[in-house]
Amino acid sequence: MKKTALFLGAFMAFSTLANAQVGQDNIIEEVVWVVGDEPIYRSEVERQIQQMQYEGHKIDGDPYCVIPEMIAVQKLYLHQAKLDTIVVPESSVNQEVDMRLNYFIEQIGSKEKVEEYFRKPFKEIREELANNVRDNNIVQEVQRTLVSDIKVSPAEVRKFYNTLPKDSLPTIPMQVEVQVISLYPQVPQQEIDNVKAQLREFSEQVNSGEREFSTLAILHSEDPGSALRGGELGFVSKGTLAPEFAAVAFNLSDPKKVSKIVETEFGYHIIQLIEKRGDQINCRHILLKPKVSQKDIVKAINQLDSIRTDIMSEKLTFEAATPYVSQDKDTRYNEGIMSNPSTGSTRFEMGELPQDIAKAVATMEVGDISKPITTIDVKNNKEVVMIVKLRSRREAHRADLVNDYQVIANMLEAQKRSDILQKWLENKRKETYVRIKEGWRNCEFKYDGWLEKK
Repeated sequence: MKKTALFLGAFMAFSTLANAQVGQDNIIEEVVWVVGDEPIYRSEVERQIQQMQYEGHKIDGDPYCVIPEMIAVQKLYLHQAKLDTIVVPESSVNQEVDMRLNYFIEQIGSKEKVEEYFRKPFKEIREELANNVRDNNIVQEVQRTLVSDIKVSPAEVRKFYNTLPKDSLPTIPMQVEVQVISLYPQVPQQEIDNVKAQLREFSEQVNSGEREFSTLAILHSEDPGSALRGGELGFVSKGTLAPEFAAVAFNLSDPKKVSKIVETEFGYHIIQLIEKRGDQINCRHILLKPKVSQKDIVKAINQLDSIRTDIMSEKLTFEAATPYVSQDKDTRYNEGIMSNPSTGSTRFEMGELPQDIAKAVATMEVGDISKPITTIDVKNNKEVVMIVKLRSRREAHRADLVNDYQVIANMLEAQKRSDILQKWLENKRKETYVRIKEGWRNCEFKYDGWLEKK
C-alpha cells in the first residue's frame, strides 16, 4: 500500500507539475526526473549548471546527464535525513551563504551586477543559495552518519597495502620539516599613537555625518578582504572573529555610531554595526596597522644574525635557543618546529610553505640554517624576521607502509566509505520510485538502476 501511494503521488507530480506555468513570462516549467514524490525541474538543472560553471567546477560528462543524476542522489539523501530527523544549524548555513555572496560581489563587482548576471533579485539569489547550502550540509551529515563507525586496524591496513599493485600507489611529493626562530620588530609608540589619532578622526567624521563609514573604509582600510566592499564583513558568528573584535562588535546596538578603537593581533580597528541576525552579525570595519621602522627591522636582523653565529660555532643549539629567543607562540616551545595547518603534521610540501620560507629552504641541505629573512607572518599579517633550519627532507617517492602508514590507512578508509555509500544508494534506489522523461534517459549514468522499473 505504501509503495502504491508513493507511486501515485510521484505520477501525479510528474503529470501535473510538468504542465505548470511559472513566472511572468508564462514559460512552461518542465519536470525531467521524479525521485519518490520529488520533481526535478529543467530550470533547476540549468541553474545548477550555470552556478557550477561560474564557480569553475568541472562537469565530467554531459551536464544534462550528470547534473540531474547528482540532484537525484541528493534527494535520496535528503529523504533519509527526514526519516532520521537530521538538521544542520542555520548559523552555519547563513555563514556559508554570506561567504559565497561576498565572493560573487567581489568577482562580479556589485550586488546589482550579481542580480543582472543571475537575472533575479538579490533576495531570491540568497534564498536559493541558502536552500542549496542547507541541502548540501544535510547530505554531508547523512553521509557522515552512515560511515561514522568506520575504523581500520594495522592488520587491515597491512593486508590492504599488500593487495595494491605497486604502480597504483600514490606518489608522495618531496616533503620537508622546518624549524624557525622568529622576532617581531617592535612598533614605535609614536606610530601607534598616530594610527589611533587617525581612527579617532574617522570616527568623528562618521558620527557627525560628515563622511560615510564605507567610503572611509574603501579609501583607508588595510584589510584587503573587506576594503573594496566598504569594510563590510558579511554575516559571521562570534567564533570566526578575533576575540577582542567580537567582544566589541557583538555589543554594538546603534548602526549610526562607531565603536571605540579595538586592538587585535592584526592591528587597530573601528567598527560599525549593520545588522544582527540571531547569533550572527554583519558589520563594517576599518583596519589600520602601525608600521615597523626600518631601524627596528635591522635591529631584529642583527640579533638573529648573532644567534645564528653562536649556533654555527656550536656555542648553543637551535633547539636550546628557541624558547628564549623566538616570539612565535606556536613554535617557541616546540623546538621551533612548524606545523602544517592543512594536515596537522610537521611535514610540508614546498608549495604549502610560506613563499619566503620555501625560497630559503629550496637551496638548503638538512641541518643548514638560513641567514635572517624578513617576511609577513600569514597568521597575523605582521612583519617578522626569522632564521630557518631545515630539519629533514624526504624526496618524492611511492607511498610505502613504513613511512606513509597514514596515507595508506586513509586510502583504505576512503574505500570503505565509498563501498558503504555505494551499497546504501543501491538499496535506496531499489525502494524508491524514479521516473526519467524521454529524451533524458540516453545517458551513461554514474550509478546503475535508475531506469529499472519499480
